[in-house]
Amino acid sequence: MKTEKPPPAEEQAETQKRILVIEDQELNRKVVRIVLQSKGYTVVEATDATEALASLEDAIPQLILMDIALPGQSGEDLTRRIKANLAWVDIPIIALTAAAMSGDRERILKAGCDDYLSKPIDIKVLVERVETHIKRTNK
Repeated sequence: MKTEKPPPAEEQAETQKRILVIEDQELNRKVVRIVLQSKGYTVVEATDATEALASLEDAIPQLILMDIALPGQSGEDLTRRIKANLAWVDIPIIALTAAAMSGDRERILKAGCDDYLSKPIDIKVLVERVETHIKRTNK
């Protein structure tokens, strides 16, 4: 019976700090990247569903920040696809969206997102939510 060695500690730490940001607007990605990198996270970026799924195939992040208004496939539909995959179902997804009308939050959470932040994003709240979800998944 062959057993695999666990990955090196630095590789485990890297995985535990990886966040996938799925956002089509460059300025929004840049702001989120700068803030999260300053907190020690590795930020992987995708601008649409195709890039996001390819990134997930490469390495599973500890958390996903999901823009809901993506080109092509919506963030809601992409969230459903991610949550339907057994390898990815437990990755927390925080929706980042300008959709702040009555019922939007409920609809987005029903699609499978674990949390919801409306744009413009309050950086302090973003960091708090990211840290809360990552701590929850590390238990």
